[in-house]
Amino acid sequence: MSSLSRRRFLITAGLPYSNGRLHVGHVAGAYLPADTFARYLRARGDEVLFVCGSDDNGVASLISARKEGRSVQELTAEYNQRQRSDFERLGIRFDVYGGTHQPEYVEMHEKISQEFFRVIHEHGHFVKRTTEQLYDVEAQQFLPDRFVKGTCYHTRENGSPCGYDGAYGDQCESCGNAIDPMLLVEPQSTITGSRPESRSTTHWYMKLGDFDQPLREWLTSNRTAGPDRPAWRDTVLNFALGQLQEGLPERPMTRDLDWGVPVPLDDPDAEGKVLYVWFDAPIGYVSFTATHCQRETGDWKNYERWWKDEDSRVVHFIGEDNTVFHALTWPAMILAEGSHRLPSQVVSNAFLNIKLAGGDETKIGKTKVAIWIEDYLKHFDADPLRYYLTAIAPETRRTAFDADDFVARNNGELLNALGNFINRTLTFTEKYFEGSVPEPGDRTEVDLEHLNRIGAHAERVTEQLEAFHFKAALEEVMALARASNGYLDTKQPWKQRKEDMAACGTTLNICLQTVKALATLMAPFLPAMSEKCGEMLKVQGFPWLEVGVELPPGHELGESGILVRKLEADEAGRL
Repeated sequence: MSSLSRRRFLITAGLPYSNGRLHVGHVAGAYLPADTFARYLRARGDEVLFVCGSDDNGVASLISARKEGRSVQELTAEYNQRQRSDFERLGIRFDVYGGTHQPEYVEMHEKISQEFFRVIHEHGHFVKRTTEQLYDVEAQQFLPDRFVKGTCYHTRENGSPCGYDGAYGDQCESCGNAIDPMLLVEPQSTITGSRPESRSTTHWYMKLGDFDQPLREWLTSNRTAGPDRPAWRDTVLNFALGQLQEGLPERPMTRDLDWGVPVPLDDPDAEGKVLYVWFDAPIGYVSFTATHCQRETGDWKNYERWWKDEDSRVVHFIGEDNTVFHALTWPAMILAEGSHRLPSQVVSNAFLNIKLAGGDETKIGKTKVAIWIEDYLKHFDADPLRYYLTAIAPETRRTAFDADDFVARNNGELLNALGNFINRTLTFTEKYFEGSVPEPGDRTEVDLEHLNRIGAHAERVTEQLEAFHFKAALEEVMALARASNGYLDTKQPWKQRKEDMAACGTTLNICLQTVKALATLMAPFLPAMSEKCGEMLKVQGFPWLEVGVELPPGHELGESGILVRKLEADEAGRL
């Protein structure tokens, strides 16, 4: 592979609510593809900052804390740590994992969030309005967003009514549209279950419609690839542009709550109000970056190098339910504030459904069936899950985690194609070539064809990763593994060693170069397995541009071992 220029990327993955555990749907939607991309960029030699953290503010955490009978600070601190542990054990490596109300991050987060609000206010993009809002008489409080539940009033793209009866007052999880809680059909308080009444309250509404045209132009420009920039996914653009056809509404960016970022205005009507969680949450990407820069460089303002410099590319990874906020609301906030960079890419995945052993396919949810990461890791290694979730990635449409299929693919693909080739190569070399790389000898046309095949697959893996096609990129890695087994079966070194040891050495030399290439190409997807390959090859790290650099003859190898564990059919029942 040719040398490539070094680039700078700020990568984010959607902030998980710190009120519950992580399940496979969360990982497949945002965190795994983001980590895969970050690992690829680092191996390529790019400058990367991978930012995430928990979304601690707002209603979701308050509701969970009330249900569990403890303080919201205690609850969010616990789940921040549990989620952080899950990510680490899955091999998802953030450069910074913060939390919008965690002790190390809250001061910086409030400062930057309030400054964003003040600047947008000074630029004239807020309007103060006294309107009717739903109020729970029993609880004696107004009901922001997720304190309200009802039936969605929106119409789907095909003209049929949505009618989802579990829609919250901020967004419908079924059709993805933003919700005005006053328009919900049969609204219900999630606190008491009672029917709320309408009362007057004052809030600051952001005039999102001010940015209809610039957002439309920006989104439309992303339909086609630019210089060193791939086109955006149609699913993101079609949804966002579809919303713009109706015009963006004014949206209240303050709430009647006592948990969150205080509204930074010298106005008596602002007393006791906080910023809307979907106003301050995306700013968490910025504030976590600033805290990281303060910790690493001593100057928090160095975050501007990532967020304001034209040479920096910001890439957001999200699930489909966050598309409206990352492709419309957050970009409108950036345009209104005026100094931060619009994202270079918003990568959105569809929902992942679930099908447990012997069961029917159903939606994953906190109150429904799920495969929790904590529970999965009690029985299985991380990389088989990383492999399966990428292989079935819901990049353009919803897919399902099938427990039986997980076991079958682990054994039929990950073990039989990839693991077995690497194991066969290393154990044979260990046994017959004293555990060192044989001389290349006289390479035949078949040998050279296979070496060329490595380069061709590496180029295609790179192309697919650059285009955010992670499923297709992994398929290229596995295609090389299958072709490598074919090469090994064609050359039959177990026969060659009896007839021509030099030719056998050539075959194993080619196979070892292939193992090194596979370890390089699998590293973004299967980091633990790649690291294990490094130990067996006695190679530290696999730079992406050196995928075709060969191990020298005589290079001493490490001890061979099992790369992939075979799963028994009944193990699907543990999921």
